[in-house]
Amino acid sequence: MSGTSQARRSFGGRVAVIDYQGGNLASASRALQEAADRAGIAVEVRVTSDPAWVRDADRIVLPGQGAFADCARGLSAVSGLRAALEDATAAGVPFLGICIGMQLMAERGLEHGETPGLGWIQGEIAPMLVPGLRLPQMGWNELVFTPGGHPLTEGLKHGDHGYFVHSYALSGFDPADLVAITRYGGDVPALVARGNRAGTQFHVEKSQRVGLRILANFLRWDPGHPAGRA
Repeated sequence: MSGTSQARRSFGGRVAVIDYQGGNLASASRALQEAADRAGIAVEVRVTSDPAWVRDADRIVLPGQGAFADCARGLSAVSGLRAALEDATAAGVPFLGICIGMQLMAERGLEHGETPGLGWIQGEIAPMLVPGLRLPQMGWNELVFTPGGHPLTEGLKHGDHGYFVHSYALSGFDPADLVAITRYGGDVPALVARGNRAGTQFHVEKSQRVGLRILANFLRWDPGHPAGRA
C-alpha cells in the first residue's frame, strides 16, 4: 500500500464494512463509528460491496447473521468481492469477522450441508452439543480470556460479557487461534485470531461497552507492530 494508506492506518483510516446481504450492516457500521468517536480515532466507515474499495481499505469488517451456507454464497455472488477480501487481508490489512463473519474464517461450515469457508483458521462450524440447554445460545455470556493476551482484549477484565446468538460453533480448531472462550455446555470459541485476521462469535455491535472497546481496539490494532498497536 502507499505511504498515505500506511499513515491513515495509524488513525483507523478507511474501514470497509462488507455488504454481501449478510445482515447487521447498519448496526455494525454505527458501532464502529461510535467506537471511533469515543476513542478519538479518525475513520471513514463505509458499507460497501465494491471490490476496489475493499481492496484499498485500511481495515475490513465482515458482519453476518443467519446461516453459514447463505452467507458464503452471498459473499461469492458479488463479482470480485471475495477475491478483494482475500487479497487485502493477505497483504496484511486488519480484518474482523462478526458472528457468521467469524465463522466464515474456518475451513468449512456444516449448516445446510457442507460449505467451504475462507480457510483462514483451522476447524469447521458444527452444531453445538449442549444437552439440557436451549439453542440457539441467545443472550449475554461471560468471556474467558488471558488479560493482556491479545491487543483486541486490551481494557477488558474478568467478568465482562458479550452478546451471543448462535446454534453452530467452531470445532476442531487450533488452540493457538483462541483468544477468548465462553462456556455453554462446554468451552465455546468466542474470539479467535491468526495474524491480521480476527473474529468474534458474539455480536460486538450489540455488546455495549465491551463491544465498543473491542471495536476501538480493532481500529488501533497494528498486527505488524511488535506490541500489536499502531
